[in-house]
Amino acid sequence: MSDNFHEKCGIFGIYSKNAASDVTAHVYHALFALQHRGQESCGIAVCSEGLIQHYNDTGLVPDVFTKDTLDKLGKGGMAIGHVRYSTTGQKNRENAQPIVVRHIKGSMAIAHNGSVTNAAALREKLEREGALFHTTNDTEIILHVITKKRIQTSSIETAIEQAMHDIQGAYSLVIMSPSKLIAVRDPQGFRPLCMGKLHGDFIFASESCALDSIGADFIRDIEPGEIVVIDKDGDRSIKTHCGKQSGLCVFEYIYFARPDSVIEGASVHNARQRAGSFLALEHPVQADVVIGVPDSGLDAALGFSRQSGIPYGFGFVKNRYIGRTFIQPSQEERDRSVRIKLNTIEATVKNKRVVLIDDSIVRGTTMRRIVNLLRETGAKEVHLRISSPPFINPCYFGTDIDSRENLIACKMSIPEIREFLEADSLGYLSVDHVTKIAENAKCGFCYGCFSGKYPVPEPAPAPKNKFEFKIGELG
Repeated sequence: MSDNFHEKCGIFGIYSKNAASDVTAHVYHALFALQHRGQESCGIAVCSEGLIQHYNDTGLVPDVFTKDTLDKLGKGGMAIGHVRYSTTGQKNRENAQPIVVRHIKGSMAIAHNGSVTNAAALREKLEREGALFHTTNDTEIILHVITKKRIQTSSIETAIEQAMHDIQGAYSLVIMSPSKLIAVRDPQGFRPLCMGKLHGDFIFASESCALDSIGADFIRDIEPGEIVVIDKDGDRSIKTHCGKQSGLCVFEYIYFARPDSVIEGASVHNARQRAGSFLALEHPVQADVVIGVPDSGLDAALGFSRQSGIPYGFGFVKNRYIGRTFIQPSQEERDRSVRIKLNTIEATVKNKRVVLIDDSIVRGTTMRRIVNLLRETGAKEVHLRISSPPFINPCYFGTDIDSRENLIACKMSIPEIREFLEADSLGYLSVDHVTKIAENAKCGFCYGCFSGKYPVPEPAPAPKNKFEFKIGELG
């Protein structure tokens, strides 16, 4: 686990009544808009007259999909795409999505955002029944459960409806059969999923920014527990799993989503500014300038500035050509990497009392280097404000915080954290205010990582590599 939360995954799907539409190009461009949700791997599956072809690999969207690769996928009536950050399973090509399977009743492709909390139990049961697995991610387990139901039922949507009784946890899905495109959201709605249209084509995406990127119109969010089916007759919904307490991950508004997205009726950009405003009210300070850590700290810094009256400034230039997997083999190189990724603007911070805004602190090591970087540039004081509460619990629903042992707030008090970070003061957003940042959002929230209260019973903890063991570890 790194010193920051990592994005989950991004999914996208499109259905066109034109069987020879350039759906591949739409998915390709939409995945660019969702790249922030996962930089480890990506993939596209295309259905042309019932035949599904796909291509997945590790890397960023423009690196994986060359013009030749896209041309080979060709045109079709449907396509789905995925960008991945691994919350379960290693970073390799085998775990890239979409996953395609062929069975006695046809074929199916699936892309998944989330984490199945009963994955280990489901996988053991399936393996005892003879199922074979080629990956170590949760998505293949979902695929097996649905396929097993599909062989016994009359339609793919009925199979999905029945499978949802067995699958627990977080899952937003786009599923493609030879004739249907289906979107699914778990009953709590942990992960975002919305629906749009482009010249009569139906579209599903993790975030509305993906719709904007291809000129599509936003229609609505998929309801928690809803199954939306698109085929030649249009769209229809199955809502037998709807009506439970919703619990969208509140960190979508704090960090994960792009600021230009609108989720459940609430602007991500506005939510981050409101978080900054609440921070200024909760933790006022005398200072000369407010700056944010790029990128998710910038909107909150603007909100803090407006509420406090302290001028807003650009404190850092971010090197956008350094990936999140940047290798840091030694302590010296880890320290140097902060300067490679971020460089301070001396004119903004030198001889100033600085309010530094960021979205979260996980281990604290990177934040300590950033504070020291500001001091080396000449900042007289550094007052740190965090637009989320302290992380004191693991996340079971699709982020890479899988235990308390790496969380600095589980080891130190807030005064001790401030001392470790070498900041002049430290203030976190309260749990009470974090639930209010998404003004007029049409959903409830999961904030169990801050409070220990989850919208579903707390599952048994499982490590990120729960399906990967060496021979000596099998017991």
